[in-house]
Amino acid sequence: MSTPKDSRPLNPASLVVSAGRPAVTPDGELNPSISLNSTFHAPNASGAGYGRYGNETWSALEEAISALEGGRTLLFGSGMAAISAVFNMLPHGAVITASKNGYSGTMSLLKKLESDGRVDVRYVDVSNTSEVLDSLPGTVLLWLESPTNPALEVADLPTIITAAKKLNCGVGVDNTFATALNQQPLSMGADISMNSVTKFLAGHSDVLLGSLSTSDGALFTRLEDQRKLGGAIAGPFEAWLALRGIRTLAIRLKQSQANALEIATRLSKHPKVSKVRYPGLPSDPHHATAKKFMKGFGAVLSFEIAGSAGDADKVCSASKLISQATSLGGVESLWERRHRWSAESPSIPENLIRLSVGIEDVEDLWADIDSALGYY
Repeated sequence: MSTPKDSRPLNPASLVVSAGRPAVTPDGELNPSISLNSTFHAPNASGAGYGRYGNETWSALEEAISALEGGRTLLFGSGMAAISAVFNMLPHGAVITASKNGYSGTMSLLKKLESDGRVDVRYVDVSNTSEVLDSLPGTVLLWLESPTNPALEVADLPTIITAAKKLNCGVGVDNTFATALNQQPLSMGADISMNSVTKFLAGHSDVLLGSLSTSDGALFTRLEDQRKLGGAIAGPFEAWLALRGIRTLAIRLKQSQANALEIATRLSKHPKVSKVRYPGLPSDPHHATAKKFMKGFGAVLSFEIAGSAGDADKVCSASKLISQATSLGGVESLWERRHRWSAESPSIPENLIRLSVGIEDVEDLWADIDSALGYY
């Protein structure tokens, strides 16, 4: 059901609604069922065989994400499980080039692998194209996060990916902040596009899931083996909930992005805010780069208050509508001072607040923010 009868390609806003549906049959189901089987009768050559190898509910969600990303998709039990599967494939001593301001979970894993002598990591400013390109010789895997979490830096993905592939570097992109509605790394030449499905794709703060998409058949098989042998599989209930959530992705993201731009604009003029990080602002240093290839700027922004870390904590605690929580990408707005977590990158300011903007009324959100900023 991913294309109409005339085979005209559907727009992404329609794909999120139509992909991953059961085949059309008379009196058939419109939605996939939840498959609760761990055991199957003896399979043919292409059968699942065992619950760790496949599940019909996973397959439906994988089909929907594949339609957006433009490559085959594997579902994992969490975003970190998906990232771990990629890193686990690398040979001992492999060189990884990665963002110095990436997601703290990824950074913690890289530092652990590095301290164990498993890999050698080169940390770069992904928004500095020259710095990234200089780091590529000898790199086995370039792991790009763009926009970065929580610094909101934007990498020139088309330029960097093209250069990396010329040097035979593997390229993976964490596409969580942007989603495939705003950028498609595989179409730019990346080997892997990763999503924390927990966030925008599922969109309701009620599941933990991750995904890896690739257009390379051999790489797909290697990643699938990592899932089978590593056991980081998804639950069918979680997959079903995420598939239901993805149906509204386009309309949720549209509203959240509009809210984010308006709030970023107002924050940039607020006397108690010293800096706003959001690539949708024309004044943002990454705006021109993002505008070249991104269809939208996402629904996450960060800002630094004109005060201390303690003052930032007071702001986050004072809100009534926005929840102080560590996740992002849901229908509700969430914020937190990122350095309340010891694993956060040391280059992230202590007084930085990350705000994941939801779909609430923007005036209600702004009233809550403006009131909270008055608490220090």
